[in-house]
Amino acid sequence: MTSSDPLAPFRWLHDGDSLLDDIFTVAFFRGLDPSEVVRRFSRGEDHGQESDFVGLMDQATEFSIKTGGGYGGGTVGVLQVGEWSVAIEPIGWMATLHDVLAELSRDCEVLAITRHGYAEDSLGYAIDGTIVTAYHPLHCPHLRYGSEPDRLNGFMRELGMAVDSLDDENDRDDEYDWEDEDERYESDYVSALPNAFALAAKLTQVRFIPEILDRAMLVGPVAYR
Repeated sequence: MTSSDPLAPFRWLHDGDSLLDDIFTVAFFRGLDPSEVVRRFSRGEDHGQESDFVGLMDQATEFSIKTGGGYGGGTVGVLQVGEWSVAIEPIGWMATLHDVLAELSRDCEVLAITRHGYAEDSLGYAIDGTIVTAYHPLHCPHLRYGSEPDRLNGFMRELGMAVDSLDDENDRDDEYDWEDEDERYESDYVSALPNAFALAAKLTQVRFIPEILDRAMLVGPVAYR
């Protein structure tokens, strides 16, 4: 029986006890193969070594421990899914930093999502060095910025995401129900990250599900700090 919940395939990503823990970034690259993606993350120093997800996590964990955690996991694993390369940064957030995302997207297209359990989740979409649209999935999907902030609005509306200002609703103080607001916040909190990955799937046709982590990948260093 097929679930009617479009977020069901991605709800595992919200769980801090998931395979990726509570800090990670996933970036989808169109137009680059995995070796070239690793080369870009390493700033031309590495084309990657074949490994599996356990090896990727071991390297990222070791790097994080050695550096005190302030530079993320320092490691990326990349695999091919259809016409997209999928890059996984355990314990990392570099691919959604705007200067890094812009550089990674030269001559290609990149959508990157960061889950950060101790800071703020982020989504950024860039094409050939330009941030097209970006936002913070939990609090501000309606506060987008970039050269074309409304570029993905059609997909967002299909997922029931708020793409317009909430000011009109929040200005109705006489009718404001704080209990309803608390319930809505909890619902938004649980759905924010799955919504971001559902949006990525709309654009890329790649569903980032746990089985992807079973595939062989190329693993290399992240040179950005």
